[in-house]
Amino acid sequence: MALRRLSLWLVIVLLTLGVSSTWAHGSKLKVVATYSILGDLVQNIGGDNIQLAVLVSGDGDPHVYEPTPQDLIALAEADILFENGLELEPWIDDLYQASGSKAVRVAVSEGVDLLEFAGHQHHDHEDKDHGHSHEDHSHGHDHGDHNHAHGEYDPHTWLSPLNMIVMAENVRDALVAADRSHARAYRAAADAYIAELQALDAYIREQVVTIPEERRVLVTTHEVFGYFARDYGFKLLDSALGSVTTASEASAGQIALVIGEIREAGVPVVFVENVGNPALMQQIASEAGVALADPLYTHGLGPAGSGAETYLTMMRTNVDIIVAALR
Repeated sequence: MALRRLSLWLVIVLLTLGVSSTWAHGSKLKVVATYSILGDLVQNIGGDNIQLAVLVSGDGDPHVYEPTPQDLIALAEADILFENGLELEPWIDDLYQASGSKAVRVAVSEGVDLLEFAGHQHHDHEDKDHGHSHEDHSHGHDHGDHNHAHGEYDPHTWLSPLNMIVMAENVRDALVAADRSHARAYRAAADAYIAELQALDAYIREQVVTIPEERRVLVTTHEVFGYFARDYGFKLLDSALGSVTTASEASAGQIALVIGEIREAGVPVVFVENVGNPALMQQIASEAGVALADPLYTHGLGPAGSGAETYLTMMRTNVDIIVAALR
């Protein structure tokens, strides 16, 4: 009886202090995810047992996002913060500190087989071997912020479903640790979602094999497809662009070098992302005499009707665009 009274007193004190509102009977785990693709992953595993807030919407870029007062509130009340890590979200440390959050921070890319950014703080690509392999992708995601340098590793882990399996396991484990009363539900949801990721991986392989090997070359706005290229046998031709993201920022020499690469490789098409200014790739496509494909979804989910409303549909849409353009 004394132990029961002591336990009840302890619970009352903790609830009064607001240590964790999710300890109250019937309330949901309060979870924050930094960007929409990660939010989709977390929601699939957390289901109805979590209350999810996503900071960067689908049309935003997590590299250069500017947090809002609502973000501060969400973090202050959160039990768990899911972030990519790998310096994808350079603003998150300051936001977390300013919010006074006590949320457990979970870097979902932990355990992924990472690609290094060779010379990741070096913006002059003139001395690179521009026929580089997938391991030679350096920085270049500034989207207009040229003082932003990436970390040592490529943070765009989600663009390979094989990496997303690892990320799903990390989300599952964090939710189970924080809310053991729903552990069975989290594990079951994770198993189901990982099966869907495995099916997506198989779909990509089936589609890619229809592209002649010599045509499996991606020319994109900037280097985001490193993991996709590594895992599905593509070559990336984008090194000459470096951190340049608009036509006005590209030098004539850089553009000429990319055009030369495209012609030498016999690339029939170049790709642009849904986030960012497509003017650079429009100019390069025009001057190289090649097609410009429909935009690929890279940093965020698409709106309703886009075919990219979830991560699974986003990746299938991207693959369908890539295969149709290159096949």
